[in-house]
Amino acid sequence: MEEIKIKLAAIWIALMLTYLLGDVLRIFSGDFKPGEIMGKQMSQSMWLGMAMLMVVPIIMIILTLILNYPVNRWVNMGVAVSFFIINIAGLPTYPSAYDKFLIIVGLVFNLLTLWLAWKWVN
Repeated sequence: MEEIKIKLAAIWIALMLTYLLGDVLRIFSGDFKPGEIMGKQMSQSMWLGMAMLMVVPIIMIILTLILNYPVNRWVNMGVAVSFFIINIAGLPTYPSAYDKFLIIVGLVFNLLTLWLAWKWVN
């Protein structure tokens, strides 16, 4: 059981690093304007919402390591499916090839999380 927890936590780490890599590349490529997303000025509440969404993989690392089966299994599946849907919906909004590539990598991590959690038997 500990082995599956470590694998799932590692996938959440990989997903988080993939998101961060996309942000760093976006900064260095010049594909962003500070304070704006898609040409719109962002409010503090929008930034807070984004921070709350992007901290979820970090929280999932901890939850995956401390929650017991079967709650752990269902939380991992639910969050992975949620992130998959969010990323599929956002995929067309990214014009750069590197962003699309990294989102697809993230989708694969979501599917891998879902598959490992689904196959997890106590």
